[in-house]
Amino acid sequence: MNIEEYREYCLAKKGVTEETPFGPDVLVFKVMGKMFALCDIEKFESINLKCEPELALDLREKYAAVNPGYHMNKQHWNTVVVNDDAPDDLIYSWIDDSYDLIVASLTKKLKSELKDL
Repeated sequence: MNIEEYREYCLAKKGVTEETPFGPDVLVFKVMGKMFALCDIEKFESINLKCEPELALDLREKYAAVNPGYHMNKQHWNTVVVNDDAPDDLIYSWIDDSYDLIVASLTKKLKSELKDL
């Protein structure tokens, strides 16, 4: 996976925007204003993804590429090293899970707005 493939995948999801709120080096993807994925633009060595706490621990044990979220809440975020021992299709499924977690946490109003997009 390269940064363009990752970017296109994230932007193809409903209600997603890309921003650089942490400076020009960090690309952040949000759904309805809430962050679900981010990465370093220049290096693109890893991506941070939201994850269910128990699953986050399981993934860290199972895959060397999955670590506690760098500069994030370590209980709810994983940092996933790209092009390591986790295949791209699995990483894409984790992106989907991160997106779905954020959508599930949206207010009824935002969920309704997302549905209408």
